[in-house]
Amino acid sequence: MFSSSLGGDVLGRIVKNLGLYLILIILVVSLVNMFLTPTTQPQPQYIEITYSDFLKELEAGRVKDLLIRNNTLPGESSSATLHGTLSDGTKFLSYGIDIENLAATAVKNGSNVTIEAPQKNTWWMTILSSLFPTLLLIGVWVFFLYNMQGGGGKVMSFSKSKAKLFMDNRPKVTFADVAGCNESKEELQEVVLFLKSPEKFTKLGAKVPRGVLLVGPPGTGKTLLARAAAGEAEVPFFSVSGSDFVEMFVGVGAARVRDLFEQAKKYQPCLIFIDEMDAVGRHRGAGLGGGHDEREQTLNQLLVELDGFDDASSTILIAATNRPDILDPALLRPGRFDRHIVVDRPDVNGREDILKVHGKDKKFAPDVDMSVLARRTPGFVGADLANLINEAALLSARHERENIGMDELEEAIERVMAGPERRSRLISDKEKNIIAHHEVGHSITAKRLPDSDPVHKISIVPRGHAALGYTLQLPEEDRFLVSRTEMLNRITILLSGRVAEELVFGDVTSGAANDLDRATKTARQMVTELGMSDRLGLVKLGRKHEEIFLGRDISEDRDYSEEVAYAIDQEVKSIIDNCYAKAKEILLADKDLLSKIAAVLLDRETLDGKEFEALMNGEILPDIKKPDGVNLEKPASDSESSDESEKSTGIEGKKTDQFSKGDFLA
Repeated sequence: MFSSSLGGDVLGRIVKNLGLYLILIILVVSLVNMFLTPTTQPQPQYIEITYSDFLKELEAGRVKDLLIRNNTLPGESSSATLHGTLSDGTKFLSYGIDIENLAATAVKNGSNVTIEAPQKNTWWMTILSSLFPTLLLIGVWVFFLYNMQGGGGKVMSFSKSKAKLFMDNRPKVTFADVAGCNESKEELQEVVLFLKSPEKFTKLGAKVPRGVLLVGPPGTGKTLLARAAAGEAEVPFFSVSGSDFVEMFVGVGAARVRDLFEQAKKYQPCLIFIDEMDAVGRHRGAGLGGGHDEREQTLNQLLVELDGFDDASSTILIAATNRPDILDPALLRPGRFDRHIVVDRPDVNGREDILKVHGKDKKFAPDVDMSVLARRTPGFVGADLANLINEAALLSARHERENIGMDELEEAIERVMAGPERRSRLISDKEKNIIAHHEVGHSITAKRLPDSDPVHKISIVPRGHAALGYTLQLPEEDRFLVSRTEMLNRITILLSGRVAEELVFGDVTSGAANDLDRATKTARQMVTELGMSDRLGLVKLGRKHEEIFLGRDISEDRDYSEEVAYAIDQEVKSIIDNCYAKAKEILLADKDLLSKIAAVLLDRETLDGKEFEALMNGEILPDIKKPDGVNLEKPASDSESSDESEKSTGIEGKKTDQFSKGDFLA
């Protein structure tokens, strides 16, 4: 219904705009004619008389001055009156013929005759005056066609594909520039080999995948892989985003898909890359009421084009998305996107390779070890690692160093995770003391619990937009499974900051707000999703489904009774209470050590893992000079402290995925 109204809608807009332009053209032409055409109307100061009266006055000698201008005869009377109505010196006007004889007659009768030379228009002025309205009309029409769509687009180009074609200027990236995803590169190398040597496959009756879908979290290098495939294959490369197909007019997206594949046929063999495929390939029927909207027509046309590839076609479509769960099943079936390549987060070896790729044109200090950095960045994707190297280079330039050192790289890791330091933030001594005990409480509990990640750094220097302090734990190796004991340890460590506040100060603050949130989510996940509750058993509670009216976004629906819901709440509370009691038991035994380490942390503001281990073993650290830029003398007012607590929800700051980049424990 909507597609049939496209032509009428567009035509109506064109007619409406055309009418406005025609009115402007008529006004301009009228003004031009008014200025170019000589005035023939009598002037207000002249009295118009007939030609016969004029001849009578001329023969009677009562015409003093006479001007002959083509057929127009303006003059002035000399004496008496003209027909008894005009006095001496009256200006009159008449029109006559046979101008040459008239001039001689006027001279004989004593008139002062002046003959005005006729205006001679050149040929180009004649042509210009004739064609000017037509040329003006053509110019306005061309301008209208050129600017109707805005930005220089032609009026009929809205149905043209917006894909960028790269041929001689194709990406220079190759697979050597891509690291951390060796399996993904191997899968794509087959596509490249087919484009270079298709006979190797066709002689065996093999068919190359027509569509390749790159799936993975943001920043893992999906777009980079597609560009590398185009650079390796050395074939024309069409690049377009999924959102470029969608327009306000129904049917435009489908027209652009048709145009894209028609262009691709002219440049075979070639690659088509569609980034953010979920923008156009979202599950059909997901609109309000399941309507057949513009996006669905675009998807239908894309499905038809993918099916329309003939056996001799050498056009390969590569698409990238980080939301494969919302793509239409018809798009994912064999024959369309035959091959799904997962581009996952890199492991420790992959991170080391990525760091080497991004650091190949950088100057590093001799002490920089990429393997150490790779172990300290679990969960980082390629984009994070590239940002890490760049931040370290910026820090080195700020410090006027000749190369990038390990200190700058360590600082860059924390900047990527939690944001830059905010040493200018004014924090009172009382609040700083609370923050120090809170963070040390996390650290001691993490040290005492077995199978927990080692403490890498403790800091009470504010970072980012909200973090007043943090404890950083880094795993010694990449993990893909988390045991029940490890999850309970995580909850215990999260709660230990609140326990330390209670034991030392006899009161608690809002600093544990995010800790409590994360601990509760972990406990609920153990009970409802992972079957780690003895009371409720191995039951998955809560059903996730896709709401069609919300675009098939994931939501959760309760599929259990009120009694089970009450049991879940009781079990979650039991886990939290047990972990809290365990953290309290640990910190009660180390209460003196808690205060000693907190005092050192207040003095130094930052402790690394080795310094913390030394303090846990009873060693005394050498005195150091406090860093500049920290004001510990000026306390914040009560209202200011309250505002800071509300803004930052205490000390939590920016938290990262507890299974990836390590825990930022406030």
